[in-house]
Amino acid sequence: MADRDTPSVFYFTAITPTGQTIHGTVNAGSESEAIAWIRHQGNLPVRAQSGAGHDRWRSIFSTLTRGLPFRRRELRRTEVAYLTRELSVMLAAGQDLDRAMRFLVETAPNRRVRAVVDSVRAALRDGRSFHAALLRHPGSFPPLYAGLVRAAEAGGSLPSTLEHLAGMMERERTLVTTIQSAMIYPAMLMLAAIGSVILLLTQVLPQFVPLFAENNAALPPSTRLLIAMGDWLEHDGPFLLAGVVMAGLVVRFVLQRPGPRLWADRLWLRVPLIGTLAREIMAAHFTRTLGTLLMNGVPLLSALAIVHDVIGNRAARQAVDRATDTARSGGPLSRTLADSGIFPLRAVHLLRLGEDTAQLGPLALRAAAIHEEQVRVRLQRMVAVLVPLITIVMGAMIAGIVSSLLLAMLGLNDLAQQ
Repeated sequence: MADRDTPSVFYFTAITPTGQTIHGTVNAGSESEAIAWIRHQGNLPVRAQSGAGHDRWRSIFSTLTRGLPFRRRELRRTEVAYLTRELSVMLAAGQDLDRAMRFLVETAPNRRVRAVVDSVRAALRDGRSFHAALLRHPGSFPPLYAGLVRAAEAGGSLPSTLEHLAGMMERERTLVTTIQSAMIYPAMLMLAAIGSVILLLTQVLPQFVPLFAENNAALPPSTRLLIAMGDWLEHDGPFLLAGVVMAGLVVRFVLQRPGPRLWADRLWLRVPLIGTLAREIMAAHFTRTLGTLLMNGVPLLSALAIVHDVIGNRAARQAVDRATDTARSGGPLSRTLADSGIFPLRAVHLLRLGEDTAQLGPLALRAAAIHEEQVRVRLQRMVAVLVPLITIVMGAMIAGIVSSLLLAMLGLNDLAQQ
């Protein structure tokens, strides 16, 4: 690692006062100096990373091992929501920020949470503002979080803002949990169906092959096909699995490029049923984030810049970029969002109504509540259709295998009676 006094290149991402996201480099002796320079320029720092060669390899390793439990250092969303809720309660009760952070350090549930909170507290004791201390851990506290905290510090409303943040994160977690819980049963049922078919083809059916061969039985075409499939799975199954894994890695690598990712995101939103559900989820996330930011005093352009960074779909990001340009020139962002054809009409209508009545923040939150409810309803309907469909398909496949085996056995019985 470079010496603290030796200037190095830091690649940074920041948000300008007009809401634009900018990227650049700065020569600084440390990350804190780079962040201080960005703030001195009047911008909100989002990320500052060293550009040294070993950091490049570290970034590659981080990409390859992202999400693995053995290397997780950042906080989970549930942990951040819990800390935010605890902090808002203590600040509302009159505790100062340092004592509240000390309490969070002492009551941290594990070493990883304690290390992050203690690092934030140490930065506060060094004289940094709260949002600048949070920006030291962008993996735990995203730009949305730091941006809201910065606005709250400027307006003197940190306790209420943290309470709103905790509520938003808890609602997002509830939505994610709802989606995960709804898809567990269909996924388990599908795995059971695939496992049953593979077991029948590779373990059960081969037990009868020697019997058929000894009697020179003329097997039905369906039975011969199933035996060939079983042999192929038994001998080439590992290669098939390796090919699927390699294909998945190649697809993941390709989708990291802007062009293919944009094409895939657009296609994903057009898939029947799934695309509609994805648009509802995206609209709920977009309106919830935008409404929370506006209700906590963040200017519209800055709020749109933060929303752009938290939306994963590239097609939606393009729509938000165009809406930001329209809002910067004084036009209605709802019209641009409607022209994109990506966001549901209900969300666009409520945003237009919010712009007309100067109640964009409250109506964005209202739209978020409506779309979250729509996600729950659509998930229930999808599961109600998927479960019987998977059961029928699984039963038909197993019945086909068993019937083919019985046909071969009946032919063997007729051969023995001759």
